[in-house]
Amino acid sequence: MKDGYNKRIELHGFNNLTKTLSFNMYDICYTETKAEKESYINYINEQYNADRLQHILTNVTEIIGAHVLNVSKQDYVPQGASVTILVSEGPVVEIPIHSTDDKVPLPDSVVMQLDKSHITVHTYPEYHPYEGISTFRADIDVSTCGEISPLKALPYLIHSFETDIMSIDYRVRGFTRDVNGNKLFIDHDIDSIQDYIPDHVKDEYDMMDVNLHHDHIYYTKCRLKQFRLEDYLFTPRHQLSNMDKSQITKKVKNEMDEIFYGHVTKNE
Repeated sequence: MKDGYNKRIELHGFNNLTKTLSFNMYDICYTETKAEKESYINYINEQYNADRLQHILTNVTEIIGAHVLNVSKQDYVPQGASVTILVSEGPVVEIPIHSTDDKVPLPDSVVMQLDKSHITVHTYPEYHPYEGISTFRADIDVSTCGEISPLKALPYLIHSFETDIMSIDYRVRGFTRDVNGNKLFIDHDIDSIQDYIPDHVKDEYDMMDVNLHHDHIYYTKCRLKQFRLEDYLFTPRHQLSNMDKSQITKKVKNEMDEIFYGHVTKNE
């Protein structure tokens, strides 16, 4: 992590910068039969249901130093889940209220917050109707206002999902002012999202950057280097022929290529 990240800037009032980390991951699996496809979807629904996703996002909240204000979650039929957590940078402050009007019911206290941020996740399990490829995608957005940065949570997010391909972008929007009234459009140093990814993770992935430094927009996409066919078979196949292995490998790698490069390739 860069030294400039930890330098505290003296501001005039509240930090109005909005920092958003979008973490998009894909897990790919070969599921030949209808039963395998359905079993894979059921597996994903169990592994990444709304309760499990809430646990992950709650940990993200703690990692970035925020406080949970509200949680909304939903498991969908037939597949997928969503969780949204409203968070605050500062602790929630409760102000006592003393009512002199008995006819108007009032709460004992009012919860106040000076900043609002949110963390969301949506999952998208799906499969090809006849090619035997199933893909699980999860989109996580960590958006914060104030001094805290969602980049702190990136290593944990990578660790929390079995990931073949990652697409990560980070944006800083708006501006704040220092004590002299000067506009600040970013309050920490960053050259690349890769600065915040652990070295052992970078060793496992091929990574490509597209950064617009002047606009404070950073984008990194990652693809797992090592390919082992057995890692992509939902059920073990001990008697696969060499031709079967070659065809399955081609299908899985083609899926990875299309996702990583963002366009459909023509079958030869």
